[in-house]
Amino acid sequence: MSDKNIDVREAIQRFLEYCELDKNLSQRTVRMYAYYLEFFYSWLMSGQTSDAANIIVSDITEETIRNFRLYLSNVYINPYKGALKRQTQNYFLVALRSFFRFLIRKGYHALSPEQIDLGKTSERTIKFLHNEEVVRLIQSPDTSTVQGKRDHAILQLLFSTGLRVSELVSLNRDQVNLKEGEFSVMGKGGHTRVVFLTEAAKQAVKVYLIARDDPYKPLFIRYSGPKPANALDVSAFRLTTRSVERIVDRCRLQAGIVKRVGPHAIRHSFATDLLQHGADIRSVQEMLGHKNISTTQIYTHVTNLRLKEIHRKFHSGNFEGGEVEEVRHGT
Repeated sequence: MSDKNIDVREAIQRFLEYCELDKNLSQRTVRMYAYYLEFFYSWLMSGQTSDAANIIVSDITEETIRNFRLYLSNVYINPYKGALKRQTQNYFLVALRSFFRFLIRKGYHALSPEQIDLGKTSERTIKFLHNEEVVRLIQSPDTSTVQGKRDHAILQLLFSTGLRVSELVSLNRDQVNLKEGEFSVMGKGGHTRVVFLTEAAKQAVKVYLIARDDPYKPLFIRYSGPKPANALDVSAFRLTTRSVERIVDRCRLQAGIVKRVGPHAIRHSFATDLLQHGADIRSVQEMLGHKNISTTQIYTHVTNLRLKEIHRKFHSGNFEGGEVEEVRHGT
């Protein structure tokens, strides 16, 4: 085999090693790439009548990708979630684009990533809470218990910082500077950013930490469930992302909020609140840890309202006699 050709199985392994070692992507991102590419490879194997191990990347054509897209769209049914949504189908294609971009960069004969088209999706909508809903949610925990103090601190911290739930659960006690009201967090792709605490968030976290009488390192710990076999394994008490999702959902019900929202909706609410009060979108991008401004532009429900208000406030046609002035000047 020419050194410019490579077996698909080996190519996937090299790509994943590249993502982990050279790109320093998070373990979660690498696992997702592995899932999408292994799924694609299994699909390739299922259509082979000969030795599947002999599939090389140069055998994969634009027609191969088209057939894979048809399979995702019309044939495959996820055993837990049913038929794949168009956005989910695109995740597989984005992974393949990155995979082939890597191969081209390394000099292998491979399909150009530009030949892999993404399916058109409907405009993305986001779930967020209005200000009075945020207040009800944050006030819902019973702060007479240590669990309630923890839940209150979680909600305050999420709304104060816009943290992703994965970033929240990875926090340790010594990482959060309550005195300065700010701390660094490592987000997607290993990128570090600074987040800021409101006075309410600082107070909530302080009250929770005072109520704790344990030596454990994680900022947020669980108070139920099985005890770890090794009592010194302090990380075993760290809350999981699923636990935080359940906490938010429980507080949502207690607050009488009908729509289903999770920790990410609080992140959206954080961004919405900043934009509604005059923050510019570039600053919000930095605080959210978005690599591209296009990701932050999902908050059009806020920016469009602000543009409308600016138009109402400053356009001469909205002033008394403005319409007459336009006619008078022949515009």
